Amino acid sequence: MDYIQNTPADADAMLASIGAKSIDELFSAIPEAVRLNRPLDLPPALAEQDLLAHLQALAARNRTFDAGRCFLGAGAYNHFIPAVVDALFSRGEFLSSYTPYQAEASQGTLQHIFEFQTMICELTGMDVANASHYDGGTALEEAVAMAVDLTDRRKVVISSGVNPQYRAVVRSLFRHLGVQIVEVAQVRGVTPVATLRDVVDGAACVVLQNPNFLGGLEDLAAASEIAHAAGALSVASVNPVSLAVLKPPGECGCDIAVGEGQPLGIEMGFGGPWAGFIATRMERIRGLPGRIVGATKELEGERRGFCLTLQAREQHIRREKASSNICTNQALMALRATLYLEALGPGGLRRVAELCVQRAHELAEKLAHVPGVKIPYAAPFFHEFVAEIPHPEQTLARLLEQGFLGGLALQPLYRDLRDHVLLCCTERNTGADIDAFVAALAEALR
Repeated sequence: MDYIQNTPADADAMLASIGAKSIDELFSAIPEAVRLNRPLDLPPALAEQDLLAHLQALAARNRTFDAGRCFLGAGAYNHFIPAVVDALFSRGEFLSSYTPYQAEASQGTLQHIFEFQTMICELTGMDVANASHYDGGTALEEAVAMAVDLTDRRKVVISSGVNPQYRAVVRSLFRHLGVQIVEVAQVRGVTPVATLRDVVDGAACVVLQNPNFLGGLEDLAAASEIAHAAGALSVASVNPVSLAVLKPPGECGCDIAVGEGQPLGIEMGFGGPWAGFIATRMERIRGLPGRIVGATKELEGERRGFCLTLQAREQHIRREKASSNICTNQALMALRATLYLEALGPGGLRRVAELCVQRAHELAEKLAHVPGVKIPYAAPFFHEFVAEIPHPEQTLARLLEQGFLGGLALQPLYRDLRDHVLLCCTERNTGADIDAFVAALAEALR
């Protein structure tokens, strides 16, 4: 907690030094019509000890699900994070601002960004990645903006299987820029390829998520073929953990891959801060927004060094030539992802992905035998799936009383999915957790 210990005498001294007679005179440039003109509606100040007790009481009202009783995903995933990640992440050398405004001043910062970029390329099957984004949603809208710029087209085709929050970010960016957003509805949990073919003409890009928001696995290769035949780019939003067992977007013909780095060792943290990623083919590197760190060698000698190879940001180049005026890199969160991937290695990440698949399918199979529960979609899935249950809001509330975060009711997001919930398993959900959840759900439905 930070306290500003300015006394009235301190305030008077500061006003005198800048030639203002009062606080009101200091803010005289602000029109009266937009001023509050009354004291803030705040309770009296508390002593530090009392304030700490108040904050602890508020924090005690939060629920945590570290014991594997969380079956909610929908874009934020409760993965196990090895202790080494926190141990290294918390070192003082790394505890800097979220984005290094003079990254070139630190070889250490440049190196871990370079390693992050390299591992994102390895996961996605792409040639080049940037230093990260705010989150998965902004990474996606930057990819769409990149496609619009590269193709000079004003139409975007996007599946309803893309995270609704991500789609909202895309719509928000392009609402007043004359770009048409065409949404393609899913059918039984996946995006119908034939529908994409019907609407792709004149599009800058086709956007799919894999696994999609409802958990189903999309046909990225077919979507890419359709996009390319119409002169459009193929954009995929992907779960990085799933790429340990699924074919990467680069091998499916996708031109741009984006995603959310939260599953890679970043705490759910009430929704952030997280770190988005974006990667593409080498021929499109100059359309990639943000920073790109490259490796080099000394002018005299063989020691390897790192430098900012490209900075297509409005702070560094002429504003009209910037590829983005909102993107920045989440260096500290990208570091967590880097540490997590380095700690697990390819084999460890694959084992995490396999456990996610095994346990999610175990849960789906056991739920299918609970009276009143249906698994409506036959499409293959990774670690999320849709279940149909009666009165989902009331049922999820009953599960919460039993200590289970039981899933996401889907009707507020998809009007036609009444009585449907989205469930998720990660490696943290043990067989005992799954059995306890199934029993609790069966009891809640009686």
